[in-house]
Amino acid sequence: MRSIVNQDWRGAVVRRLLLLIGVCLLLGFITGEYAWVLAGGLAIHLGWTLSQLLRLHKWLREHKTDEPPPDGYGLWGEVFDSIYHLQRRNQKARGRLQAVIDRVQESTAALKDAVVMLDSQGNLEWWNRAAETLLGLKTPQDSGQQLANLVRDPRFKDYFERGNYADALEIPSPANDRRRLQFHITRYGNREHLLLVRDVTRLYQLEQMRKDFVANVSHELRTPLTVIAGYLETLLDNVEAVNPRWLRALQQMQQQGARMQTLLNDLLLLAKLEATDYPSDNQPVALDLMLLSIKNDAQALSGDQLHRISLEADPHLKLKGSEAELRSAFSNLVFNAVKYTPAGGDIRIRWWGDEQGAHLAVSDTGMGIEAKHLPRLTERFYRVDSSRASNTGGTGLGLAIVKHVLLRHRGNLEISSVPGKGSTFTCHFAAAQVVQRAR
Repeated sequence: MRSIVNQDWRGAVVRRLLLLIGVCLLLGFITGEYAWVLAGGLAIHLGWTLSQLLRLHKWLREHKTDEPPPDGYGLWGEVFDSIYHLQRRNQKARGRLQAVIDRVQESTAALKDAVVMLDSQGNLEWWNRAAETLLGLKTPQDSGQQLANLVRDPRFKDYFERGNYADALEIPSPANDRRRLQFHITRYGNREHLLLVRDVTRLYQLEQMRKDFVANVSHELRTPLTVIAGYLETLLDNVEAVNPRWLRALQQMQQQGARMQTLLNDLLLLAKLEATDYPSDNQPVALDLMLLSIKNDAQALSGDQLHRISLEADPHLKLKGSEAELRSAFSNLVFNAVKYTPAGGDIRIRWWGDEQGAHLAVSDTGMGIEAKHLPRLTERFYRVDSSRASNTGGTGLGLAIVKHVLLRHRGNLEISSVPGKGSTFTCHFAAAQVVQRAR
């Protein structure tokens, strides 16, 4: 239909031009001045066309909403009407879009969670009312500001710049230190960011209550356990005066008491690790010397099982952190490899660096772990085989300790395993934690 209308208008324009040329030729025949008459006729047509363009320009520039277009004739009348109808359609479309935007803003404004829109550089573009309460943002003076300048916690800056938003970040609110917030960033559009902030103060308080309960109970149990272990040791040292029927019972009591003391020590260590976000003694640690000491301890633990333990460590690579915490985590990984690798098996310890940061890998040729267990290995008290853990003296807290130590040192744990062939535990550390020793 549109093509037929266009063809009609093209025909009308052509007919008008032919009519104009015909009139000019007739006048030229009468006056004998064909060229001047034709030029004058075309000039008049051009002037009329320019006047219509000026009317159109003036109307587009000065017209108000719903103001009808100026009167036109022929093709120009059709052009005025088409533009007017197009504007009306655009206004209706903008009205519908604005209605959708208004509903979205109303719904997000009603949320208790903060919603913040950031550009690719982290500058504030839009936020809802909850963001003003949780983050202390102010309208309109904070618009266009860097969010990292308003949320001054260094962990948030690291989280935003790292670009890996798979895990959420929990930090105190910049508006109220007693409030705990959970930050989660999602990328969309042209590298823009959508920030969701949730108040998790209640959950945080419950978690703190749980941690305090475990820490307090563990601390209170140390004294009676120490007393019991002392008396058991005294009785076993004087075994000649003990009825032989009680000897086996005393030995088992001493063994289980030692296990309980190990469990309490691990629980207290976890409570200490969770008490702060960063280690207090954050100094460069020479891991090559530490790993050599751990390797020697592992060889002694292996004893007559004759595990082949190899070490490959870059002597020029140091790691910032707590030496005691790092030793606890790395020895956990190495000693686990010794415990769960059959006699004569191979254990490889490797420490190296690259563009992404630094890495420590502990590989073994042990029994391996099924894939379904890997996501839960760092949970407290989770055991792949409870009977095996009991035989090896494990508490189920070793990998949980490793996980928390790595988190405090801006690292993460990667586990890969093939049943029957062995496992590899790799610790990845950010480049900011690495210090190059002078060569």
